[in-house]
Amino acid sequence: MASSKDPVVLVVKKKGHHRHAHHGGAWKVAYADFVTAMMAFFLVMWLVAQGPQVRNNVAAYFRDPGAFEQAGRGVLPGSEAGVTGGGQPGLARPSNPPSDVEAAKAALERAAEQLRQIVQSKFADIQHRVEITVTEEGLRIELSEAPNDGFFTSGSARMKPATEQLLAAIATELGQLPNHVAVEGHTDSLPYGPGNQYTNWELSADRANAARRVIERTGIRAAQIEGVRGYAATRPRYPDYPMDARNRRISIIVRREDGTRGPEAP
Repeated sequence: MASSKDPVVLVVKKKGHHRHAHHGGAWKVAYADFVTAMMAFFLVMWLVAQGPQVRNNVAAYFRDPGAFEQAGRGVLPGSEAGVTGGGQPGLARPSNPPSDVEAAKAALERAAEQLRQIVQSKFADIQHRVEITVTEEGLRIELSEAPNDGFFTSGSARMKPATEQLLAAIATELGQLPNHVAVEGHTDSLPYGPGNQYTNWELSADRANAARRVIERTGIRAAQIEGVRGYAATRPRYPDYPMDARNRRISIIVRREDGTRGPEAP
């Protein structure tokens, strides 16, 4: 038994320290390398499974990426213009596909040229009085009268046989188009005699309606007719010469069907 005079002995036990290595970010680098290698592997496998066109496009892209950017081309088939569409060789897409407006205007230009050829070949004696133009509103066909040569008998809506033949030829061509058609009648400013109940308003409307009946009978579908209007002398072709015979005219307007019709021409 120890006495109170015995010295006190303190036993201090030291705990061992486990030294763990500090890993840092080395594993992240290794993992990133692994993911990169796997991605490259799958890209190579995908490329091997593609056709020769895709492989050639990929090779060309890495040789000169700028050429693809300038041409708006894509590597995958059908992805952009300049590369065959739908994965089928030979079906190349245009570098700049035409917009709806451009396509609609081109269709009317073709129709206008066809009509000019018909008028020139079959109606050479009156072709100088038939004007065919493509405007913002669409295809406009103007049949203008001359001082001593009209499309109708003077002062009436009675149509001459040559006028019917001309309108029938026009209707045959326009009936092949999906576009809507409007018919307008115009007169000069020469009024009827005092007290006459029949005016230039009735005359312009009657002539337009007479033209409508002919083109509807000879080629234009009834559903194509958008409107028949008589403007009397309110929209002269030659405002400085209101009495000019060329202000007396029938206008056939083929509307541009692209959702962005231009303003109606006077």
